[in-house]
Amino acid sequence: MNFRFATSFAALALTACATPQTDTLSVRSADTAPATKPVTGSAVSAADPRAEEAGRAMLAAGGNATDAAIAVMLALTVVEPQSSGIGGGGFMVRGAADGSLITYDGRETAPAGATPEWFLAEDGSVPPFSESVLSGLSVGVPGNLRLAEKAHAEHGSLPWAKLFEPAIALAREGFAVNNRLAGYLERLPERAGGNAQSRAIYYPGGEPLAAGSIVTNEKLAQSLERIASEGADAFYDPDFAGEIVQTVAQATPREGAMTLADIEGYAAKSRDGICSTYREYRICGMGPPTSGGVAVLQILGQLERFDLGALGQDSPVTWHLFVEAQRLAYADRELYLADSDFVSVPVAGLIDKGYLAQRSALIDPDLRAANVGPGRPEGAPIAIADGDEPEEKGTSHFAVVDDAGTMVSYTSTIEGPFGSGLMAHGFYLNNELTDFSRSPEVDGRLVANRVEGGKRPRSSMAPMVIWDPDGRPFMAVGAAGGTTIPVTTARAIIGVIDFDLSAEEALALPFIMSFGEAVFLEEGTWLADSQSAFETLGHTRLVVREAPIKGNAVLRENGRWVAARDPRIEVGLQVP
Repeated sequence: MNFRFATSFAALALTACATPQTDTLSVRSADTAPATKPVTGSAVSAADPRAEEAGRAMLAAGGNATDAAIAVMLALTVVEPQSSGIGGGGFMVRGAADGSLITYDGRETAPAGATPEWFLAEDGSVPPFSESVLSGLSVGVPGNLRLAEKAHAEHGSLPWAKLFEPAIALAREGFAVNNRLAGYLERLPERAGGNAQSRAIYYPGGEPLAAGSIVTNEKLAQSLERIASEGADAFYDPDFAGEIVQTVAQATPREGAMTLADIEGYAAKSRDGICSTYREYRICGMGPPTSGGVAVLQILGQLERFDLGALGQDSPVTWHLFVEAQRLAYADRELYLADSDFVSVPVAGLIDKGYLAQRSALIDPDLRAANVGPGRPEGAPIAIADGDEPEEKGTSHFAVVDDAGTMVSYTSTIEGPFGSGLMAHGFYLNNELTDFSRSPEVDGRLVANRVEGGKRPRSSMAPMVIWDPDGRPFMAVGAAGGTTIPVTTARAIIGVIDFDLSAEEALALPFIMSFGEAVFLEEGTWLADSQSAFETLGHTRLVVREAPIKGNAVLRENGRWVAARDPRIEVGLQVP
């Protein structure tokens, strides 16, 4: 059962990325290393251990966190084709030991011919979501390789071609299909086997590959070799891009389909990051066109006035407060967040501490708010409307820290499982354009996240990096799971900072989230057994089900770096 977010969401007080804290302040008790002792070592966390190994191989070869993160992204293209890869895009946040921050936007763009009516039927109605996804209408110009190219040129240390070696070997020599991939192939043949190319790889003989099967992808290996040898330009030049354009155009049921010019003209961008403090920890993330960084900082900022540590991780009140902060944050998200190159996004107002205090004051520790709406931060445009909430089921997050203390938090996606279901050159093409609001207007007012040519759709991705109160690199964290991403990420940060948990324990915390008027409680956890307590707090529409989330983090624990992934991922990683 899928739930769409119709909730509102409040803006929180964030500060612009300012100079990092240098005063000596108290540090999380779990980290007993003296503040003056340098922390050495490195760590890599990804959703698949074979991708983790690709990142570790780069570090072992003398590479840095940027090199390792790119190698992980490339390897995931091979071993986790349903979630991310070079046919999609992503966001990278890089935080150095000196506190400096840079963020990279490799989000996909709509073709120049796309209009606000892009997804509408001839009669002006919005068709079923599946019709929009499984067509060329959903495919945005891929950005991951331009992001990787830009980050590598500015911060990489290994040769570009070196980063491709693990991915090429996995594609050519083969890898074992794990339970997660096998399950997707079994459940979603219309997407995973969307064209002849993908069917030949994953449905030989007409049946989906079973877990434990060895799959090779020679076409992808050759594509990666070419890009490794010639640079990212090889992906965006007419010769290579032609197959992508043809594949998309044949599946696009209207004018304005993606062209060679759309692909050739794509550019990744360096963006201003967004930063704030939480319990004196400096936390930074990605700004628009993703809403994830703003949402995480909003949730944390609105909760800061509450002593969550004293309440404890097993208190229904703690998670009631968390849900109320999320509802406020998501109200602002749906109204204001979009591609800031096209729409005026009031980031400064949303991150203002005074505005945050006003929003936090709306949270009642004893009772759920009956109605939650967006606020009016300074600089907010007036004539815009809430859009429909897109769903996102794919995506993969990975985090790296190197010996120099440089943290890289990178979220990569093709949007839904197997993206649009279209494959070119051995990789799946994204369906990111369905992250736009498919309805361009509501009650005569334009939606900020409407489709426009060259525009980047709003995202939920939330790669974050954190420095401790002494200004030392502390944590890189993020998640997959569409609109659950900011909630998963904020929950992990609270687990580490407020509850003194390890990275693995924090990622394993029970999941809770508001979806419209309903509150989702993860089955098999104490939250699901505490429904009466949540009803007393005013949450009367409770839904208990499995949590479709996956998070990854690297955390400094007791003077060493530790990599962790959400334990919910582990079952899917098993290979018979």
